[in-house]
Amino acid sequence: MLAAKQLATIDHLTQGRIAINVVSGWFRGEFDAIGEAWPEHDQRYARSEEFIRALKGVWTQDNYSFDGKYYQFKDYTLSPKPVQKPHIEIFQGGSSRAARNMAARVSDWYFTNGNTPEELKKQIDDIRAKAQQNGHQVKIGVNAFIITRDTEEEAKTVLQEIIDKANIQAVHAFGDATREAGAATLEGEGNWAKSTFEDLVQYNDGFKTNLIGTPRQIAERIVELKAVGVDLILSGFLHFIEEVEYFGAKVLPLVRELEAQQQSVENAKSA
Repeated sequence: MLAAKQLATIDHLTQGRIAINVVSGWFRGEFDAIGEAWPEHDQRYARSEEFIRALKGVWTQDNYSFDGKYYQFKDYTLSPKPVQKPHIEIFQGGSSRAARNMAARVSDWYFTNGNTPEELKKQIDDIRAKAQQNGHQVKIGVNAFIITRDTEEEAKTVLQEIIDKANIQAVHAFGDATREAGAATLEGEGNWAKSTFEDLVQYNDGFKTNLIGTPRQIAERIVELKAVGVDLILSGFLHFIEEVEYFGAKVLPLVRELEAQQQSVENAKSA
């Protein structure tokens, strides 16, 4: 309830510029630190799904009642409700079966770790097929660490420098935590099951999306991601201010150019 109120207030203050990312709690150390039991994997997603359903109900209905295992409301009315309609957008992450199933039922956006277009397409096709069965729609976001330079060699040199300067102990500790979390899934593996040390340097596998190279290479890969169903790229940069400016000036115009070319081809085929 506190979250619902706070988010509705921020939505009014920002005129509809707030969203929420619901994380189901994969990191056991955080649970231990606050004295909470670490629930079984699918139970964490069941709780998150109740949390999302409760938020949506409070934001969209008067005299709202909800009788779940984790959350209960009786004839509750929140006023004023959020500016955004039908409600504030809800993001979630994960790659397990439970995560995909939850996204296909209740989330507006599904975030996944960085990966190749081929591997991303498997997840996206699965989620969208399940969502369609549920009469639901979900958009897809993917993590990517972007290194764009005038030459591919320059970009790869920057990548190697980042890896070489990584905190080895921190990366290994993170890897251990992810393996513990992954072992708790029905599949016996989690988001980072196939991640190498180099992948884990950028915690959510941002290097694996391979938006590393020249502006032309990155633009082509962005269009390829869009083609397999990606709607949003959560972008990271090494030197944020300077590199976002470079990305906007050098990469985005090429993306628009490639999109226009594709549209022209599609129009010609349908004519």
